[in-house]
Amino acid sequence: MFPDTDTAPQTIYLKDYTPAPYLASHIALTFELFEDRTIVRSEVTYRRNPASSSDTLVLNGQDQVLLAVERDGAAFDGFTLAEQKMVIEQAGEQFTLAITSEIHPETNTALEGLYQSQGTFCTQCEAEGFRRITFFQDRPDVLSTFSVRIEADKQRYPVLLSNGNLQESGDLAQGRHFTAWHDPFPKPCYLFALVAGDLVRIADTFRTQSGRDVDLHIYVRKGDEGQCAHAMASLKKAMKWDEEKYGREYELDLFNIVAVSDFNMGAMENTSLNIFNTKLVLAHQETATDADFISVEAVIGHEYFHNWTGNRVTCRDWFQLSLKEGLTVFRDQEFSADMNSRAVQRIDDVDQLRRLQFPEDASPLAHSVQPDNFIEISNFYTMTVYEKGSELIRMQHTLLGADNYRQATDLYFSRYDGHAVTINDFVQCMADASGRDMSQFFRWYKQAGTPSLQASGRYDANNSRYTLTLRQSQPDTPGQTGKQPLLIPVAVGLLNADGMETHATQVLEMTEREQDFTFENVASRPVPSILRGFSAPVKLSTDLSDDDLRLLQLRDTDGFNKWEAGQTIALRTIQRVMADAQADTSQFIEDFGALIEQGLRKETDKALLARALSLPSIAVLSQAQEVVDPASIDQARTSILKSIKQAHKDALVRLYEFNSDDGAFSITPQAMGRRALRNVALELLTVSNGTGCAARAKAHYAQANNMTDRVAALSCLADSIKPERDEVFTDFYERFKDYQLVVDKWFALQAIANRAEIFEDFAKLRRHAEFNIRNPNRVRALYSAFAVNNPVKFHDPSGQGYALVRDAIIELNAINPQIAARQVTPFREWRRYAPALQSQMQQALQSIMETPGLSNDVFEVVSKCLK
Repeated sequence: MFPDTDTAPQTIYLKDYTPAPYLASHIALTFELFEDRTIVRSEVTYRRNPASSSDTLVLNGQDQVLLAVERDGAAFDGFTLAEQKMVIEQAGEQFTLAITSEIHPETNTALEGLYQSQGTFCTQCEAEGFRRITFFQDRPDVLSTFSVRIEADKQRYPVLLSNGNLQESGDLAQGRHFTAWHDPFPKPCYLFALVAGDLVRIADTFRTQSGRDVDLHIYVRKGDEGQCAHAMASLKKAMKWDEEKYGREYELDLFNIVAVSDFNMGAMENTSLNIFNTKLVLAHQETATDADFISVEAVIGHEYFHNWTGNRVTCRDWFQLSLKEGLTVFRDQEFSADMNSRAVQRIDDVDQLRRLQFPEDASPLAHSVQPDNFIEISNFYTMTVYEKGSELIRMQHTLLGADNYRQATDLYFSRYDGHAVTINDFVQCMADASGRDMSQFFRWYKQAGTPSLQASGRYDANNSRYTLTLRQSQPDTPGQTGKQPLLIPVAVGLLNADGMETHATQVLEMTEREQDFTFENVASRPVPSILRGFSAPVKLSTDLSDDDLRLLQLRDTDGFNKWEAGQTIALRTIQRVMADAQADTSQFIEDFGALIEQGLRKETDKALLARALSLPSIAVLSQAQEVVDPASIDQARTSILKSIKQAHKDALVRLYEFNSDDGAFSITPQAMGRRALRNVALELLTVSNGTGCAARAKAHYAQANNMTDRVAALSCLADSIKPERDEVFTDFYERFKDYQLVVDKWFALQAIANRAEIFEDFAKLRRHAEFNIRNPNRVRALYSAFAVNNPVKFHDPSGQGYALVRDAIIELNAINPQIAARQVTPFREWRRYAPALQSQMQQALQSIMETPGLSNDVFEVVSKCLK
């Protein structure tokens, strides 16, 4: 066995990057799959890399029994093994190295490399899982063509898949069989994939813009095939969209998707063989919510779009991770916007950014979109790299304009197809195609933290002129102080007092710490609509009055800013109630009633109104507090919700009934908007958790013909102590206990309950026969749902919430370090909380830090939190 070492975790720095000493033009892999072991043979042709001065070949390997090594066909022992590496000094100019190893997928609980998921072999090689399969230069800048042969028992594993096109298949002795695959496009080893199992195939075809037919296959467990139609339709939409928007055609003959239950991530873009978590493939009205349908469409698109942005053009090193992820998130967000409601998509994307990425920027874990160092790369699959990285692409699209942006991406693909490149290379293509100097913009990639943008206006009636003053500032973050001004695109329009738009959207390019922008021919004092479409990922503060914001909320032509104005008013109102429980909220409550009345009109954008009728979350409200106390935020927020119900109960009942089910289920934007608005009305009608509230929610559940409405009912009952709560949750479990993804919802809906009994409930759920701490989905459904979406009870003064998650992290550290490290996230802002909570969070982190055998994954996150 190739041993792990007990050496201290080592930091890897971007500045230390050097090219790989050897290139691997081709790798041939043979897998012999058995129940108690797997034999892997790799045969690689190596040649010296002219870009490197080293002649030492270093191959990464982990958790392998080395059986044989051959060089150019002869037995070879001219290597050393140490610290999870095979080292060959003075390796020579060119040679073929064959390595045979034994690995054990059946005991691989880390779910990296090759492992088994409920009887199915599958792989996850990004970022550094390939080293668990065979000894190789496990780094993204070594690109090879791959040939793969898979042998297994035919009855147990009738489906044998790998990347590329199928070359050959047939039967072998002793009831075994094989398939052989070839991927003609060079790729890094992190994109290698293998699947072997007893799976059902759903088949379709797609005709490309050049007239080729591509076979499309989705593989799932038996019994799940009826939940794949939406995923297949989403794949075909994504392929067509990428051709139309980016000119990117799929060039292989086959595209496979496989859904597995045990998966650390959402999905993986392995060339032509995407492996997905089942929750992002399976979707049916009986088992998936509208949010699930949208997520499946988005992630199917995301992984397909990686075919060009990540696979055909890939990362030189892992510091460039946002090169593929930020770009591809932007692509999937735009795809979703085109498929659904653009304004609602933007609202949901920004809401997620604020809830999850902004806190990351404000914590000890803050890092730049292009990080400078890391200990464990799996910890940098973060909201900053993905979601903030997407915002950086969006800003470049805004600055260049759609046509120049398309020319820049065309240049990027033609210049770098088949290469491993850097973020700098991508931004240079933006500069070369547009003629713009992008050097100041590049600071966005290197400076961590969320910038603040202050806006104030002056109106000069004598000269019909309006001046908007913008000031930017960047907070200090770990290792970064004295930051330089950024290039910030600020989209602005002007409205008059009647709500008419007098000046259409202009993109102001802010380059200094403070700048004035003047608008001419302004007939009367305007109300500026600032940062339209959330044109930059900043925290905006303005001198707009509540009356100004009300006008924007009612009349702004920009859907995002209509919503944003209402959210700002709500934030101000909640802050006033937090400062004084008797504060006057009558104007806010009255305005809310006017919004409710809008929902009684057929022409209303109901999805947009549903968002407008939802108050900011505790996570968003927390960011405006100097010292965070989730319980006091929740108390103020809930009191306002109860006031809304009391003042507008009759109108809410009409809104609920007006938007009742109108026939056959569909997932059109209109149908999803109607359900969202009706369920928001239900939430407001049941906010006081009384007997009538529980009865109303139970009736809603009983009448539901889809999972969206059932989950809405359970959400409204989650906090209740009425008997209807247990009745509905029991019925839900009994009805759907054979559907793993729905059972995940059952766990999560109970974990987010803000009620006194939560810790007793949690203990029962942890002991439940359906809970399996080795399954990442189940861990996320219970622990992540509790820690992230139940802030009041996670931060309970007793410290019980911290203890629950602390103990899970310690347990998971020995099972699946990657998942363990992600559970640390809710502790990251511990210094921002009230002193008593701070102390308990710090103690929890210290206990984790003192755990024997702490993995690099957990060590890095916890040590940064405590630093």
